[in-house]
Amino acid sequence: MGAVKNIWNAMEVAAQASDCSTSQIHSSSLSVDPSLPLSPVSPLIIELCKDLFKKWSNLENSRFSVETVSGGITNQLLKVTVKEENGNTVSVTVRLYGPNTDYVINRERELQAIKYLSVAGFGANLLGVFANGMVQSFINARTLVPSDMRNPKLAADIAKELRRFHQVEIPGSKEPQLWIDMFKFFEKASALEFDDNEKQKVYKTISFSEVHNEMIELKMFLLIMEQELTDRFNAPVVFAHNDLLSGNIMFNDEEDKLYVIDFEYGSYNYRGFDIGNHFNEYAGYECDYSLYPNKDEQYHFLRHYIQPENQQEVSDKELEALYVEANTYMLASHLYWALWGIIQAKFSPINFDYLGYFFLRYNEYKRQKERCFSMARSHLAQSETGLNMKAQ
Repeated sequence: MGAVKNIWNAMEVAAQASDCSTSQIHSSSLSVDPSLPLSPVSPLIIELCKDLFKKWSNLENSRFSVETVSGGITNQLLKVTVKEENGNTVSVTVRLYGPNTDYVINRERELQAIKYLSVAGFGANLLGVFANGMVQSFINARTLVPSDMRNPKLAADIAKELRRFHQVEIPGSKEPQLWIDMFKFFEKASALEFDDNEKQKVYKTISFSEVHNEMIELKMFLLIMEQELTDRFNAPVVFAHNDLLSGNIMFNDEEDKLYVIDFEYGSYNYRGFDIGNHFNEYAGYECDYSLYPNKDEQYHFLRHYIQPENQQEVSDKELEALYVEANTYMLASHLYWALWGIIQAKFSPINFDYLGYFFLRYNEYKRQKERCFSMARSHLAQSETGLNMKAQ
């Protein structure tokens, strides 16, 4: 069904998932080429669904319809609607992983998270896995666009859901993965060679020694801030989404219900990184950072994150501390996705200017760096002054 490398052993994955689920997770060894257009991919998707779900195996292909839900810059998302023999109409979502996404995504970690996040009410139910993707229940809701996140009502809803997300306990190591993952990205990104001559020329203009120095400097700065402000800048480690862009948020207008979906990059991480990364995503893939939320917009979000039920109880001290935390870790988000962009430029078949994306993110990091460092230092100085006055 397509020359696609197996990212995981679907049979083993399904067995592991079923062990922690109240329902059976179906599996198939088939794979589907995610680069195919809708017309040729549809019969392959139908064959896959018949192989996964035996109750559909004898249905005529005419009972199936396949449509594109979204074509992100990592995965292909398809909606399959089936008219069953009993007259019921059932819809599922098929997610096709882009080739070589295992370079940047830990699929085993994703699966581990899905099992527990689903129980907590996040995302769609996992129904089946196959060689290069998964099938989940269909969520009847619209996918947000970046401008939606500026809507005060939706911003409040997202903040509340993100707080609830951060409270989910996932078994295993709770070591924050930010620097581990980022340095892995760096190792891969700095050792590439492009077949495309134009891409190779652009790639050669990147100073990886400079990028590495920036990573080290930012890591040390954040560690020092944590040590100096253990009670005000502790950036607690939570299970973070790490990719809360508009495309990973859905909303059902009729039911007034918001869904956080897609946990590919989920891991234990610093709270400030998850919030700062979300604020960066206001800019969209075009990286229009004039859309980055201003302080009032961020305070609105942070109030609902800190105290979902009674925002009036949030103190100015709490707000300022989390504001500084998020806007300092926001810098790490730029470096993380800049390096991700280089790797995608090499391996992704999707028509997107990933190398250009690296420069947009990296240049914004450099533009914001001193402002954010200065803000964090000022916050540290004010906190020390406050502590000294209390001690007198």
